[in-house]
Amino acid sequence: MDFRIGIPKIRVLPSAENRLRTLTEGADHAEAWAARAHAKAEPALAQIYGRRRRIASTAAAVIAVWLFVHVMLGANGMVVYRTKRAEYKDLQNQIDRLQKENAQYSDQIDQLKTDPRRIEKEAREQFHYARPGEVIYVSPQAPAPQPPANHSASK
Repeated sequence: MDFRIGIPKIRVLPSAENRLRTLTEGADHAEAWAARAHAKAEPALAQIYGRRRRIASTAAAVIAVWLFVHVMLGANGMVVYRTKRAEYKDLQNQIDRLQKENAQYSDQIDQLKTDPRRIEKEAREQFHYARPGEVIYVSPQAPAPQPPANHSASK
């Protein structure tokens, strides 16, 4: 069995002078690297700076086109809005038509409940009621057309 206890090693920090010396030595390398990177990037940066207006105009045009497409064809765009508006108008017309139809049916119900002439008319038409002394003539219903006797006529 291993009974060793894992004690971390104690790290000795360098003195302030050594840290400052290390920092100044690294600074020379960092400055040299930054100068080389700047020298490499300077022609490209000068070109971009010279074309900044064209780049900005192009970016603005791209954003405007994207915004136009999004507004026209997006999930809540004009195309969807117009179809929803047309659907709303159709549904509104259907509601109006159904309300008028409902009002007519309500009027018929009220007439059938209260108007004696309407009640008499319905009784005469549907149940063939008659007043005393009246004769009702009912014409026979037209016979339904019969299918042909053989199948050759239907082909």
